[in-house]
Amino acid sequence: MSKIKIFSLGGLDENGKNCYVVDIDNSLFVFDCGLKFANENLYGIDYVIPDFEFLVKNKKRIKGVFLTHGHYENMGAIGDLIKAIPTVKVFATKFTKFILENEGIDSKKITMITVHKKINFPNDVSVFPINVNHSVPDAVMFVLNTKDGAICYTGDFLIDPTMQKQYAMDLGKVAYVGKQKVLALLSESIFSEKIGHTSPTHRLTSHFKNILNHHQERVLFLLLPNHLYTIQEIFDSAKNLHRKIVIMGKLLQNIVNYSKKEGYLEFDENILGDLSDLDNKNSIILVSDNKENPYNSISKILNGYDKFIKLKETDTIVFAEPREDSSEKILVKIENELAMYGCSIESIPKTYNITHHASSEDLMLMINLLNPKYYIPVKGEYRYMVGNANLANKLGIDKNNIILKQNGEVIELVDGQLVNSSFKVKVNDVLIDGKSNDDVGELVLKDREMLSESGIVLISATISKKEKILLVGPEVTTRGFIYVKDSLEMIEEIKKISLNVIERNITDKYVEYNKIKSEIREELGKYLYQETECKPMIIAVVQEV
Repeated sequence: MSKIKIFSLGGLDENGKNCYVVDIDNSLFVFDCGLKFANENLYGIDYVIPDFEFLVKNKKRIKGVFLTHGHYENMGAIGDLIKAIPTVKVFATKFTKFILENEGIDSKKITMITVHKKINFPNDVSVFPINVNHSVPDAVMFVLNTKDGAICYTGDFLIDPTMQKQYAMDLGKVAYVGKQKVLALLSESIFSEKIGHTSPTHRLTSHFKNILNHHQERVLFLLLPNHLYTIQEIFDSAKNLHRKIVIMGKLLQNIVNYSKKEGYLEFDENILGDLSDLDNKNSIILVSDNKENPYNSISKILNGYDKFIKLKETDTIVFAEPREDSSEKILVKIENELAMYGCSIESIPKTYNITHHASSEDLMLMINLLNPKYYIPVKGEYRYMVGNANLANKLGIDKNNIILKQNGEVIELVDGQLVNSSFKVKVNDVLIDGKSNDDVGELVLKDREMLSESGIVLISATISKKEKILLVGPEVTTRGFIYVKDSLEMIEEIKKISLNVIERNITDKYVEYNKIKSEIREELGKYLYQETECKPMIIAVVQEV
């Protein structure tokens, strides 16, 4: 009797943090291991990853982690997973492996896979990668073959026959899998509400060429380093214009050089310029950012902090990536500053869908080709997952066979049949700050929120250990709460309240340090809220000498 469980540690009802687990008779197969970048409400947090507690507890059962492509939403948490489980096997295509190595991951930890070459495991289980169209080369979907039929995970894709070589999609292989028995299909949902095919509205070469023809002075393109298809379109648009392209930043240079060498990018090397071409009026400059710090590079240039690029009034700034809701405020502010500086601004028109995800017709074509028994919408906010489910139902898949779940909720199949399951895997967001591998936690985040809203008040005092008398203080220090020079009366009242608390908790024999700290926090909290209706963080530091 075959038992299959399918669940997600991240990626459902959210954008990013994709991590899907298939349990086949106690063997675990993990598809993607991504992160999502923090929004402005996560104070100081760099990115968020799935909770790996389940995988750590069951590490001996993991047969491998299979990565669809080299975007952080799908592979960005691999370094954290390897730290948690050093023995885990990671399978990735050539370009994805290169991106991981660029992130500092030991190449020995990654097994390179080739499209259309089966990876065999015990008990007649195998994993078969098929190349798909996406904005990075070597992107794949995975077919997990089991005794009860295939379980397919599309990853990110669109359907565009004009995307060739390492960007191509083998629809013939997809159709062949569909002619076999497909038990379940896990398909992305991000563009499920967009009518029609994504292609050709993702193609930007003509748009970029039009910009370069209309702006004869220097042009700066702001882009993400992993979106190679966009970089290729910039090179294509600059062909025969007799303009030099200068690539800024070590990461972007490494990616372009590697991609040129491996055939992922095609361009005449004579088009490349160097730092001596930066000030030429007809130069094209490629500047990369990442989603962790959106528009950080152009902010440095605007503020005069970039040591190579000095902004000119005649410059044209091209935002070569789509607008993200989470960074809309930052972008508007930068555009205002650029306009005040006198620069021309070019953005991607709303008619373009350049994030290379499957729209409704692409999704329905994939469903038709694979003809799954069970359909599982994944990857995207819940309304997009519902939209994806509606597409499947429109194509005749029974509503009872379309499965919508949240992270951690388990789908259980026994001998190829869906059964009711109350089993749930513990899931959580792990908040990563800087290079720390530990979860920052909700309490720290709450403290940061309090500091950002109301500031901090620090009370310090020194007590004689021998004589049990107050030697120094109480002194008051504030940050982000009040302007001290305008609030001298309040400062004196804070000192008075703190002094009363300290004195009543000192006797000839002992000092109640804990009571001093707790009562200062309690009484000052009441006083400050009464006076200001603010709740600053109050810290009492009492030391003895």
